[in-house]
Amino acid sequence: MGKERIASVDILRGITIVAMILVNTPGTWSHVYAPLLHAEWHGLTPTDLIFPFFLFIVGVSIAFAYKNKPKTVFTYNKIFIRSLKLIGLGLFLNLFVPYLPFITDLETMRIPGVLQRIGIVFCISAILYLHCNWKVLLGLSVTTLLIYWSFLGFFPFSDGTLPTFDRAPNNWVNYIDVSVLGKHTWKPDYDPEGILSTIPSIITCVLGILIGKVLMSHQHRKEINLFFIAIGLLAIGYIFSYWFPINKALWSSSFVLVTSGWAVFILSIIYVITDVLHLKFGAVFKYVGTNAITIYFLSSFISKVFYLTKLGENDNIHSYLYKNLFVHSFFSDEMSSLLYALVVVLFYILLGYILFKKRIIIKV
Repeated sequence: MGKERIASVDILRGITIVAMILVNTPGTWSHVYAPLLHAEWHGLTPTDLIFPFFLFIVGVSIAFAYKNKPKTVFTYNKIFIRSLKLIGLGLFLNLFVPYLPFITDLETMRIPGVLQRIGIVFCISAILYLHCNWKVLLGLSVTTLLIYWSFLGFFPFSDGTLPTFDRAPNNWVNYIDVSVLGKHTWKPDYDPEGILSTIPSIITCVLGILIGKVLMSHQHRKEINLFFIAIGLLAIGYIFSYWFPINKALWSSSFVLVTSGWAVFILSIIYVITDVLHLKFGAVFKYVGTNAITIYFLSSFISKVFYLTKLGENDNIHSYLYKNLFVHSFFSDEMSSLLYALVVVLFYILLGYILFKKRIIIKV
């Protein structure tokens, strides 16, 4: 984000990555600390905020990074190459477990994923930013969210059956994922980073771009504007949820609005603390945010290695460490699982700190 770097944006990015690692590395998936679980289907938990927050921050970063970029082949190539890198890293993680080092079953390898979605969303959002002013971006966002709701809620299937927002099979998001991707999905009946739900996730990023424009503007008391934008998004999103439920798997229009509203609200608080009052806050998260994608990728890769590397007949590295270092009679199963995740998070915060101090920035 160059010379106009805003501390609150870096800090929120770091907080989001730390939260991603926290929810992805429990001691055991059989006993996860309740707030770190996703909603079963409709609804919203703190964990459901994490991925949309990251896409939102991607949008804010695009607004700064591409503010004065020319519409040249060089610029587009950089966008496409970065997008392909992200997609490639995501596919590698999906291929790595459980297939490497012996690749035997590509027929069921998952194709979508978190990094794949980030790559696609970044590419499309960056190109939109280069070609559209804020009015067009806002109009496109509203139109897309309304069309998405209308299609998922009212467009009938070929046999005349009306769709619902419930889980498969009478749901357009799940139906398209299974029809196109077949066995290459996270669950047999849907994928949370699937094809159709990627469209509204782009709007999450675009809303981040619009907030980035607010942060770059010369208006006074930006924090007040951010606060009212947050309240507006939350109010509209929660009201809209009566007709289109808040749902991460569907990335419903109400989900886009509500999660973006919370992102703006939290960003406005951090902005006041760090960029208005200039108080020292969240430096530890800034360290992680500087190499966000790298640290997220490493955390996922190492976690998979720990699960795959056997120790004896009944254990792998992960289960051995968890059972011998974190499981104790005076801790509940959920607390033991949480403690493991917190230690993993501390490790990656330390890694982020070392990279930051050594001025090592690995760009993806």
